[in-house]
Amino acid sequence: MLKRFEVDCMDKAFDRKIVFENGEEYYGYGFGAVVDRVCEIVFNSSVVGYQEIISDPSYTNQMVVMTYPLIGNYGVTDEDFESKVPTLGAIVVRDYNDMPSNFRYTKTLAEFMEDSGIPGIYGVDTRKLTRSIRDLGTRKALITSADTVTEDAVKILENVEIPENAVEKVSCKKRWYSRTTSHKYNIVAIDCGIKLSIIRSLNAAGCNVTVVPYNTSAEEIEFMKPDGVFVSNGPGDPSKCTEVIETVKKLIGKYPMFGIAMGHQIISLAYGATIDKMKVGHRGGYPVRNLATGKIECTSQNHGYVVNEKSLEKTPLTITHVNVADGSVEGVCNKADRVFSVQYNPESAPGPQDSGYLFGQFIEMIKEAKDNA
Repeated sequence: MLKRFEVDCMDKAFDRKIVFENGEEYYGYGFGAVVDRVCEIVFNSSVVGYQEIISDPSYTNQMVVMTYPLIGNYGVTDEDFESKVPTLGAIVVRDYNDMPSNFRYTKTLAEFMEDSGIPGIYGVDTRKLTRSIRDLGTRKALITSADTVTEDAVKILENVEIPENAVEKVSCKKRWYSRTTSHKYNIVAIDCGIKLSIIRSLNAAGCNVTVVPYNTSAEEIEFMKPDGVFVSNGPGDPSKCTEVIETVKKLIGKYPMFGIAMGHQIISLAYGATIDKMKVGHRGGYPVRNLATGKIECTSQNHGYVVNEKSLEKTPLTITHVNVADGSVEGVCNKADRVFSVQYNPESAPGPQDSGYLFGQFIEMIKEAKDNA
């Protein structure tokens, strides 16, 4: 028996569409929540991991086009979410499968999106749409009814601004804890939109983790007497996170520090580097060279900003990793201050274990600091 998403497109009229400010339109069929929304449209080239993508706080206010054509085929599973409250703007796919083949699945993707207020559209020519994003860059897009007049949709796009600083929206409102048995160290994690798999990775490394809001002061963190400080991933423009940057500035040199994704950018900003907005960004899998070993790591990435390489020359930071595809900065460190960071997401198990050593490197840095105290 055919389910509602398994339709012959010739027999069903389009009911949803995506509209750009220049009037460009892409038609398809709706799934998930039936709501109109203005987002920044981006594309992700991952073959698997759509559940992690839709629940990653770094995608706040973004409409994600999945370049892999078949999405939904393994449903969603309660244990695999990256956040408690998803904040993704919308999702665009070529073919949607509403009959998951996965013994672990607890909901279909459409059911989860409907419950979470996330709109989706399928049946779209995602190859053509991805090329448009590649050529013209990320920009505002509206997901709306197929009946919406184009001129009205364009006016909506012109009048709606997407917030550049979404960290306040996704950060926790009060501190919370993730503890593990037989822990060795206590870590304070500054929550700019932290992924739960990062916390699980720190727990697995023997750390109790205290997660604090983005605007927690350096003095409050020092009062907690942590063994190390972690600066998390998050959405939006890192240069707008002035409170986090100031906190990191005050903590540098006092505690071993590790940053991932936005955390990498914030640490670089705290040292005086600058950040550039990318035309398209990196979202998906990318090869990264570890300059210390010469090895190439398969990495999972999600960012639209990058550390300006030339600006690092005026800082005490050393580049440790570079993107093989475009040469952009993927990692920095300052050994004297026991600070390091990477642009990519080692907790996402790319490779699958190519980058897992970074959490071990953080633990070794903490151990060294305590031994020398």
